[in-house]
Order: sequence, then structure tokens, then C-alpha cells
Amino acid sequence: MLFPDTFTQIKINTRDAEINLVHGGSGPPLLLLHGYPQTHVMWHRVAPMLAQHFHLLCPDLRGYGDSSKPPGEPDHSNYSKRVMAQDMVEVMQMLGYEQFCVAGHDRGARVTHRMALDYPEKVQKACVMDIAPTYHMFSHTDQAFATGYYHWFFLIQPDGLPERMIGADPAYYLKEKLRRWAAPGAAYDQTAVAEYLRCFSDPAAIHASCEDYRAAASIDMQHDAASRNERVHCPLLVLWGAKGFVQRTYDVLRVWSDYADQVQGRALDSGHFLPEETPQEVYQALLEFFGE
Repeated sequence: MLFPDTFTQIKINTRDAEINLVHGGSGPPLLLLHGYPQTHVMWHRVAPMLAQHFHLLCPDLRGYGDSSKPPGEPDHSNYSKRVMAQDMVEVMQMLGYEQFCVAGHDRGARVTHRMALDYPEKVQKACVMDIAPTYHMFSHTDQAFATGYYHWFFLIQPDGLPERMIGADPAYYLKEKLRRWAAPGAAYDQTAVAEYLRCFSDPAAIHASCEDYRAAASIDMQHDAASRNERVHCPLLVLWGAKGFVQRTYDVLRVWSDYADQVQGRALDSGHFLPEETPQEVYQALLEFFGE
């Protein structure tokens, strides 16, 4: 286990999923949500530091890691960010937390955004890492976006096409994702990479992750359009990689200011995988924001 021995692994049943998580530390609750194609393990470099100040809860989103992988529905609704956010709220309630802070990276950041909209009475503060809002990205698609985020358009293809192609060599696909999205020279813990590969090699996980992206391009967009005039009211911290696509493509704080009331943030010296590429900077940013 890459987390300190003081962390405990448990599984919690929500109304229609089983969520695997590790938790540890002491202090106010801080929920950490991972991105694609990873698991809760992506927080292993920042968790020991944050655990000195917070009770950390690091789950695998449904469809990822050792959480359950419900089969996809025709409308992809059981992988909507609304349902993923509901999972996390139920997990926190079962652990005794009616209010909490949350930080999410990549897909986890999209769950965080939806959670802050759907559960404003529960989310006290939120942080999103290396994303612009899904609705903004799809509604401003151009050649640069389609090239840089080609996987958004590949993974949503129907009839099992991406599942079959990724399943032919999941190790190559996963390692290429980690390499392409990181800054040049980024070094991963190979034990973490082996854990990502163990989980991602499961055909059910490959299918579930495709359903996550299919939901983003369909039912999530419907939910986002319906709530476009709603805003995130809690304080929002936005972090992104200075050497990544989001930095090159968006005026990040300006975009998020169109979706939230209280926005602050900055670029960190990394590519896409901030918690693994610049753990000290991420720790410091989260401590300053959530510890206020």
C-alpha cells in the first residue's frame, strides 16, 4: 500500500454502487477524487502531508479501481457526474459527514463541479484541478481541442469500439496516457503505475471508463445546459498545469468565473497530473485554501 500504515481501506455500499476507499489522518474532512485513467492511488504523494491537517477520504469513483462497475445504460445515466457525485455524498454521510470540502482532479474535478451545484449545503469549499468546465469545452470545440483531447471523441464511440481497441493492449494505452499528458521528464512511482494497470486491465473498467466519457458527451451536457444559469457559490480553487493543454487553450480563471462566484487559483509547474508531478505545490495550495 502506497499510503501510510495509519490509513484504512474500506468499502461502502451506496444505493447502487460499492465504493472502495482509503481514509486516514485527523481534522476536518477532505474528500479527494481522482481522474482518468487512475484510481485513488494518485493521491499517494500528497496524502501523507495532508493527513497531518485533515481526515482524508480517497475513494475510487464508480467504474474505477476496486469500486463496482455497473453495466452501462442506453442513456449512460449511471455514469453521469450527477450519479457519481451522489455516490460520494452518500459515502460521506455514511461516515458521519454532512458537510465537507472536496478536491478533484480530471474526471474527479468534473464530479466535484456537479457536486458543488447539486449539494451546495454540503460542499463547504471545492478545488478543481486541470480542467475547464465540460459544457464550456464541448461548446467551444475547435481543431486544437479535438487534437489535444482526441480521447474525448474516441472513448464516446458506440458498439464497443474503444473497448475492443484499448483492450487489445491496455498497458500500452495507459502508459501512453500517463506519458503524453505529463510534463517532459515527469517521474511516476512504478508501484502506483502497476496499480493503475492492474485496475485498468479489467475489461469492465475499460467499459466503465468509456461510459464515463459517453455520459460527459450526452447526459452530462443535458444536466449542464439545464443548470447553466446556476453557479457554484462556495469558494472555488482552480489549479492547473503550466505545461499542459488547459494552460495553452483557456483563460482558466476567466472561464471559471463565468461558472462560480468566488474563484481563485494559479498554474503549477507541471503537466496534467499535478498531485504526482508537483505534490509539494499541490499540498501547499490545498493547505492554504482548505485550512483557512
